[in-house]
Amino acid sequence: MIPTPPHPGEGRWHYRRSLASRVTLLTTMAVGLAVTIVALGAFITVRNQLQSSLDDTLVDRANAASGQIAQVTDDYTVPAAVLGASDVRIGFVYPDGRVRFLDRQAVIRLGPAEFAVASGDADQSLRTIRAGGVDYRVVTVPSERQGEALVLAQSLEPQQHLLTKLGLVTLLFGIAGIIAAGVAGWGVARNGLRPVRRLTAAAEDIARTERLAPIQVEGDDEVARLASAFNQMLASLAASRDRQRRLVADAGHELRTPLTSLTTNIDLLTQAGASLPDQARSELLADVRAQLEELSTLVGDLVELARDEPAPQVIATVEVHEVLDHAVARVRRRAPSLSFEVAADPWYVEGDSAALERALTNLLDNAAKWSPPGGTVQVALHNGAVVVDDEGPGIADDDLPHVFERFYRSTDSRSLPGSGLGLSIVAQVAERHAGNVEAGRSPSGGTRMTFRLPGASSPKPAAPPAIARSSETLIV
Repeated sequence: MIPTPPHPGEGRWHYRRSLASRVTLLTTMAVGLAVTIVALGAFITVRNQLQSSLDDTLVDRANAASGQIAQVTDDYTVPAAVLGASDVRIGFVYPDGRVRFLDRQAVIRLGPAEFAVASGDADQSLRTIRAGGVDYRVVTVPSERQGEALVLAQSLEPQQHLLTKLGLVTLLFGIAGIIAAGVAGWGVARNGLRPVRRLTAAAEDIARTERLAPIQVEGDDEVARLASAFNQMLASLAASRDRQRRLVADAGHELRTPLTSLTTNIDLLTQAGASLPDQARSELLADVRAQLEELSTLVGDLVELARDEPAPQVIATVEVHEVLDHAVARVRRRAPSLSFEVAADPWYVEGDSAALERALTNLLDNAAKWSPPGGTVQVALHNGAVVVDDEGPGIADDDLPHVFERFYRSTDSRSLPGSGLGLSIVAQVAERHAGNVEAGRSPSGGTRMTFRLPGASSPKPAAPPAIARSSETLIV
């Protein structure tokens, strides 16, 4: 049997209430429960104390009167000393079941507990008996006369009347306390949630106007911490939006140059047609091909840097020395006039092989671009640090803090090919692999790039070594 789904409003009615109303309700319920427990405890304590005091008084009266029973006459009169007060009913009970009360109108029915005292089977009896719609506290003690017991019965109406008044007063004060707690809870909730309402209004204003202005923080409580965290989030959003805008603006600026050059060359090819000499046509086609390659590289770099999160990667143990050899081989083909001196120790990291190879290739391409014809690029890998030294002019001190920024190109590099994104990708790959990259000067006066990766000099074992199993010796 398929169960019937609950009504959309069932089970969630309390979530439709405002937070202030829920705080008020919870405060009122908590105070009401506390008042109820305290009032009930006080009522039970007072009732038990009154009952205990009454019992002690009755027992003392009965014991004092039992010694003067000899003065009782046959006409059921008892001296005042025996009574001690006029608020009790006095009677006698006998083992054969006979009962005599001095007040002939008394209708209190005694039972086996009282007869047991008269027969000597019990030392005392104390219990509550209801008679004629009235509750009596009845105490029975042995008399000095043989085969007789004295019975004192006192009405509980005064005590019950007092307890009724006490219960009514407790109830009224409890209700007043609950009402006062509800009002106080409402006031506390309203005043305490004012910062939350202000924060909500600010968030709604930001969502409506898209102005990422920080919110004023008041105090140092939890709500103030929430506002501070919200301001940090706004700052991150503003920085992300600024980076996005800069990326779009810089990308548009960088894309404009190759696109303009491509358009010019294509227009020239179209207008010249068959009259264009073969050599000129070949030069134009080579220029178009180079510009297309530059445009493809630029678009790939932009896509790589524009991602908010890294693309899905295959994380595995990477042999950095092997990746470095591949990168050097690629750059050698691009710069055949340069010589590369490589000294690499084995180094293993957990990461993305393709991303690491691209970063190392960018580092080597940068060194090849600045090295003079016939120069030497020295590459070393020791303890996880890839050091690339070139023989170029080096990086000016003013440019060193900015070489890893997106689209940053020094004054000397503006005439050279490139988009200004290669070193930015290097820094991004280093950060994703918990490493870092630094730029400085080489001993020869050129540029030194240091790319550090945390890892180890030996590969991580694919599986834990198998535990040798003990073999049994078989005797044939």
